[in-house]
Amino acid sequence: MENKITHDPARYRFEMEAEGRKAYIRYQPFEGGMEILSTQVPSELEGRGIASTLTKEALEYAREHGLRIIPSCSFTSAYIRRHPEYRDLII
Repeated sequence: MENKITHDPARYRFEMEAEGRKAYIRYQPFEGGMEILSTQVPSELEGRGIASTLTKEALEYAREHGLRIIPSCSFTSAYIRRHPEYRDLII
């Protein structure tokens, strides 16, 4: 995926723009962690791995900053099941 991911901490989102459309993963911070709430990808961008790319970015951000996560987003939960290297981040 060549599109750049940006972190917008004021809006609690990791975002990616593709073809003039914005996909994002939304989270809620808490002391020592973040709850990943939802992943939104416009239907015309689905099937390109954008949700996985955003999820990996959010999980790597959590790891780099010593944060734990609550994966309330069903996509994030499924991603972690497929990528057990992130299970240690879950509270």
